[in-house]
Amino acid sequence: MPVTIDWDDAYANAAHIPGGADYPARWQARATGFVADLRDATPGRVEAGLRYGTDPRECLDLFHPDGPPRGLALFLHGGYWMAFGREDWSHLAAGALARGWAVAIPSYPLAPGADLPGILAACAAAAGAAGARVPGPIRLAGHSAGAQLALRLACADSPLAEPVARRLTGVLAISALADLRPLRHTRMAPALGLTQLAAARAESPALCEPRDGIEVTAWVGAGERPAFLGQTRTIAAVWSGLGCPVRSVEQPGRHHFDVIDDLARPDSAMVAAFLGED
Repeated sequence: MPVTIDWDDAYANAAHIPGGADYPARWQARATGFVADLRDATPGRVEAGLRYGTDPRECLDLFHPDGPPRGLALFLHGGYWMAFGREDWSHLAAGALARGWAVAIPSYPLAPGADLPGILAACAAAAGAAGARVPGPIRLAGHSAGAQLALRLACADSPLAEPVARRLTGVLAISALADLRPLRHTRMAPALGLTQLAAARAESPALCEPRDGIEVTAWVGAGERPAFLGQTRTIAAVWSGLGCPVRSVEQPGRHHFDVIDDLARPDSAMVAAFLGED
């Protein structure tokens, strides 16, 4: 007999995390405090609201290290492509910033106003705009839906401009949505433009070819929903099978909402993986 799966529950996170509904307010408070403290300590290290396109949400915040940057670290936020913005995640720049990297955190157009190819194109434009301001290698990180975007930017058919793509050396994919086909069975599918199999396939990193010359760390909390554990194992298995260097980490004691916390810690293994310094 076929197995009946509640796909909405499989990809629900807040309902399975104690106090899950409280996390967005915490993130925003930490982000606001981080920016205020950085501005007070060293004026000029925060460039907020830099436009990279014509959509009102096509803006990024750029955080500069104390000294010449070692490269550009760009973080793409999650929210199932339908929620959040750059102002909610500023604190996650702290780890890479302390290690001498410039950090860009963009907002991007959200579904249902934008489809996934359009959101991906916006993220490519954000990487290009930030890359034009910061020299050196480029490292990408993303969480959940943001990890899907980061991985798609690292694909052979990425919309990244070739000069920017050549600078890309690695991706940290945290709790990635790597195969979008299961999302066709969720209530989110119409808003995301994923009701058709072809659309889900086209934007699934696990069904695409990775670009040559990049390394990937696929990171997930060991306490996450089984669907996210499976997604992470899938991208690690498929891309390593295609010759891409992939390291897989299942971090004990972390769930979908706190697995990103170590991005704010300069000495964390997650930040080292983000920057390719592990």
